[in-house]
Amino acid sequence: MVDVRRIALALGDAGGIGLELAARILSDIQTGADMIVFGDRRALDLGAQQAGVVLDFATADLNALSRLTEGSVLIDLGNCDPDDATVGVATSRAGAAALENFRAALLTAKVGLVDAVAFTPFNKAAMRMAKTDYIDEIGFIDAVLDAPRSGREFNVLDEVWNARVTSHVPLRDVAGLLSPDRIFDSLKLTVEVMQDAGIERPRIGVAALNPHAGDGRNFGSEDEDIILPAVERAKAEQMAVKGPVPSDTVFVRALKGEFDAVLTMFHDQGQIAMKLIGFDRGVTLIAGYGFPIVTPAHGTAYDIAGQGVADMGATMAALKLGRRLAARAPQRNADYAARKDLIAALQSCPRYGAQPINVIEGANRS
Repeated sequence: MVDVRRIALALGDAGGIGLELAARILSDIQTGADMIVFGDRRALDLGAQQAGVVLDFATADLNALSRLTEGSVLIDLGNCDPDDATVGVATSRAGAAALENFRAALLTAKVGLVDAVAFTPFNKAAMRMAKTDYIDEIGFIDAVLDAPRSGREFNVLDEVWNARVTSHVPLRDVAGLLSPDRIFDSLKLTVEVMQDAGIERPRIGVAALNPHAGDGRNFGSEDEDIILPAVERAKAEQMAVKGPVPSDTVFVRALKGEFDAVLTMFHDQGQIAMKLIGFDRGVTLIAGYGFPIVTPAHGTAYDIAGQGVADMGATMAALKLGRRLAARAPQRNADYAARKDLIAALQSCPRYGAQPINVIEGANRS
């Protein structure tokens, strides 16, 4: 018997390709099965129009969450009139709706009504227009879930995984944010998450920070003073790690089969390599919260939004990974009391972006 778990899908930025991607998913009975979708039905219908598909998908209000037992449904939050979210640009209304959709999906997973969360691409500029203190998804997740510790982002391809120690921070701040404990914790979480995915003893290459791994301290001391102690500690705890490995060769070695994953010190150190290897297949996994959170590793692609040409590869890979991780975890359930508390929490959801609608033009395919 196939173990089918339910996914909460948050509609992403309505100005980008996310509506089209969601409509394509939900128009297919197989890929759209067992989903609770959060968003505005009007926006999803626009996505169907963009994608050229017909949607036969149930729609309900929040109260449906108290009695839902199986099957799929769109919970219509009525938060994004397409007329207020211009295709191809970042707007505060699209950013606000994305935040509200994501919050609803996260809280639904927190109480156990779903086993994983997925979202179509967000735009951080639009979200920041709606919520001025918004930095990135991890900070938002921490706040919504009242998480005791922050999760980590992973980029996943069939060939190799990429974990990182720091993420959305200025490059000038990276060295000061590194510590042996932070790197060790990242290695430990990487091992745990990959084991949850069925990789029993993941082999991890740890990227150096400086050129040539510091070249014997000629180009910096961080590799020997910060990264190496974390690697040695991980080895002492029986993790299969090597490093620091010069970052210009670590992915080459991974693709030749030496490593299952690469731990990088900062965002683009890994992202450039991963997107060169498989831009249209890459998945972003956010882990460390008790349930997997997945999304395609590309952005809102404003430059092609509304044209019906978005590639589904990364989105399908994200859903596949989310389901795989969820299926390996214990079944999650939400009793009636938890469902009622969830509905109350969602009904009191802050309405982000009450300020006048702002617009930022430009493409985002990251």
